[in-house]
Amino acid sequence: MLHALQAIRHCQRCNTFTEADICERCSSPRRDPSLLCVVETPVDMNMMEQTLTYKGLYYVLMGRISPLDGVGPRELGLERLVSRVLDGGVQEVILATNYTNEGEATAHYIAAMLQPKGIGVTRIARGVPVGGELEYVDSGTLAQALRERKACGG
Repeated sequence: MLHALQAIRHCQRCNTFTEADICERCSSPRRDPSLLCVVETPVDMNMMEQTLTYKGLYYVLMGRISPLDGVGPRELGLERLVSRVLDGGVQEVILATNYTNEGEATAHYIAAMLQPKGIGVTRIARGVPVGGELEYVDSGTLAQALRERKACGG
């Protein structure tokens, strides 16, 4: 346990936990450096990885804006995120914060910071989960899925 406490630090590029200055994902040549996915926690990053569909890089906030808990943009170090985005190569930032009030506020704040700088900002979609049955989906999720519907391909 003592070794872990001494060896673990934050990656200089994505802010996740690592034993090296730059984590394995950030140093991988197989990653697309033009895509940067912003998540709240390392667990969220691991969930994105489990989809086996995202091949870009990450930035882990280690939290979210939560005024009631005394966490604002300064406490999250969002200026470090902006520096990371502007250090060259990033063309799109994908906001993958949770769909809570705090996650939404965080995504909105980050988008407002980055869009004037000419960076493309997108938000992950939300809606009815795969395998979900409408009778068990809450009305807010169903309403959002209806608003964000897409044309059927075929």
